[in-house]
Amino acid sequence: MKIRSCKVIVCSPGRNFVTLKIETDEGVYGIGDATLNGREKSVVAYLEEHVIPCLEGRDPAQIEDIWQYLYRGAYWRRGPVTMTAIAAVDTALWDIKAKAAGMPLYQLLGGKSRTGVMVYGHANGSDIEHTLDEVLKYQGMGYKAIRAQSGVPGLNAVYGVGRGAMFYEPADGSLPSEHDWSTEKYLDHAPKLFERLREKAGFGVHLLHDVHHRLTPIEAARLGKAIEPYRLFWMEDPTPAENQESFRLIRQHTTTPLAVGEIFNTVWDCKDLIENQLIDYIRATVVHAGGITHLRRIADLAALYQVRTGCHGATDLSPVCMGAALHFDLWVPNFGIQEYMRHTAETDAVFPHAYTFNDGFLYPGDVPGHGVDIDEELAARYPYQRAYLPVNRLASDGTLWNW
Repeated sequence: MKIRSCKVIVCSPGRNFVTLKIETDEGVYGIGDATLNGREKSVVAYLEEHVIPCLEGRDPAQIEDIWQYLYRGAYWRRGPVTMTAIAAVDTALWDIKAKAAGMPLYQLLGGKSRTGVMVYGHANGSDIEHTLDEVLKYQGMGYKAIRAQSGVPGLNAVYGVGRGAMFYEPADGSLPSEHDWSTEKYLDHAPKLFERLREKAGFGVHLLHDVHHRLTPIEAARLGKAIEPYRLFWMEDPTPAENQESFRLIRQHTTTPLAVGEIFNTVWDCKDLIENQLIDYIRATVVHAGGITHLRRIADLAALYQVRTGCHGATDLSPVCMGAALHFDLWVPNFGIQEYMRHTAETDAVFPHAYTFNDGFLYPGDVPGHGVDIDEELAARYPYQRAYLPVNRLASDGTLWNW
């Protein structure tokens, strides 16, 4: 079997997605997600100009060798554009290999480690009571774990609270919109949110919260300590992680579990965090961390230190990535949880998939491959629309801040 052709498909059924399709001379094809939110066309160019010409004629079964060729051979290693492109190739090749074997992907990885994949939904509200209503709604849908985000009095926009509910989409304009931010107001408000949620929803449901990189380490430590009585499943991205050592200060002051990694690209981004046990969950994704091949290496390192997986799964990842992630989740021994933000009906139609939701768990299905396809004719009806993520400025003086 040889790779006969490759093509990049860009579509926007509610938001932009980039998909790589690799076809073989035996008629078997595989698809991989290549979406990089807000920078989609950069990956398109990388694939079309630099990767695809190197793939045609190769043996698609040589997944490891192709991965090393694209990573080591480029000389310029790592980075979100390179690793997203590599991930798309890797995911498509695993899809081909599993289809050729007549197996669902999880079987090829080593088989099931669990019966289903526990997921968490997003309860977003304009204020505390609105968020409470959303949490109770998700409980009624069977979710065992729920991420809770609330608007903060005095701020015009807060991460996680915006257009859309079941499929919240932060990329909101053809140029970046500007949000305001006040750490002081947020730190005063967040503990009140979880006090109210535990009062009404009880302790029988897992609650999660995303800080979205907005605090300094000592501020994050303060928040972690303040919410300890409410026993969160995790506090996500409490501070920017370029300096991995900064998590040590947070760890010294709180027992609230820490999760990080949705913007990580390689094992090197989390090596020190894992080896020093400064986090509890690693959130690297199939699409942004070099595909299944490299995510397995990250998970294996994490397992040595009792760090569990908690892969990112918002709407900026296409159903192709979600399908691949679920097969990975079903296999990986140190699984923790999987984020699950539902896509729009338009997106689901463009990407027919085998995975299903029931009572708080996702199941990847048993069709050969990763179980997700693309309807190219339907995709063509949704052309690319430039969309940027917002930026953040401090409400006090306009300083650009972490969004």
